[in-house]
Amino acid sequence: MYDSTDPRSALSASAPAATGSDGIAAPEYYDFTELEPDEVSAAGSRTWIARGQNVALAHTSPVPDDAFEPVEQASEYVLLLVHDSSSVRIAAAGETRTVSGQALVVVPPGRSEIVPTGGGDLVRLVQVDTALAARARNAASYAAPHPRVALLEAWPAPVGGERIRVYPLADIPDQPGRFGRIFRTRAFMVNFLPDWDGPRDPRKMSPHHHDDFEQLSLAVGGEFSHHIRTPWSTDMTAWRDDEHTQVASPSVTVIPPPTVHTTRATGAGTNRLIDIFSPPRADFSAQPGWVLNADDYPAP
Repeated sequence: MYDSTDPRSALSASAPAATGSDGIAAPEYYDFTELEPDEVSAAGSRTWIARGQNVALAHTSPVPDDAFEPVEQASEYVLLLVHDSSSVRIAAAGETRTVSGQALVVVPPGRSEIVPTGGGDLVRLVQVDTALAARARNAASYAAPHPRVALLEAWPAPVGGERIRVYPLADIPDQPGRFGRIFRTRAFMVNFLPDWDGPRDPRKMSPHHHDDFEQLSLAVGGEFSHHIRTPWSTDMTAWRDDEHTQVASPSVTVIPPPTVHTTRATGAGTNRLIDIFSPPRADFSAQPGWVLNADDYPAP
């Protein structure tokens, strides 16, 4: 259910949320402003780690020049520069790139090294067959796969081969009719939503559900209230109360299918949210012009 001014109102209508609560996971909220970091480097960089079914997320508040531990990855991964003050030097696949400001960077498989050169936050998105996923604070939640969530099947390889790919946001303005700024890789879809200046109009919310994929909602500026409803089953003992949970930035909320959900920006200043999906969304991919790097990462 979308307001008529919401670009998602152009999507094909989905069926009502499935009835029955069997196998529906509970939402998870991780407000990093209230939680101790999972890892602190010798130089003082702080990292919080959480995961979903197919993606692990590491949010780092770095100390400049405090290099991340070099990694050897079997698959490409994503680095998000989420603030204007974020900046890094990346070495991988025989090349070195420097990136500043808000951006999405795809790091190719193999050995890579990331050195923060500024103090703005950095977020890594990796597949769950990695050591990073095993260190997630909610790893126990996925000791067994969630039956309602589709497993990841990698999308086609990038055109021109695997290499460092940098997508800055500075030159991509919001565009009427397009929903945010969306990028995809073989495993992930990331949407940098438009900034909300002040609280969102409570008369223009967007309650909706996803049939079989979960959403990670990453708050990187301001404050938000997540509203989530679990469908009822015939077994009243399995019902859950509606949840109305306030989070600050940085934080990540894991929203399971097929819960009905919507999020309201509530901060007085700039509110900034990034949505993360794995596997990439076919419905968003089918909308002309929505996926900004579709020429690099073709759909199946």
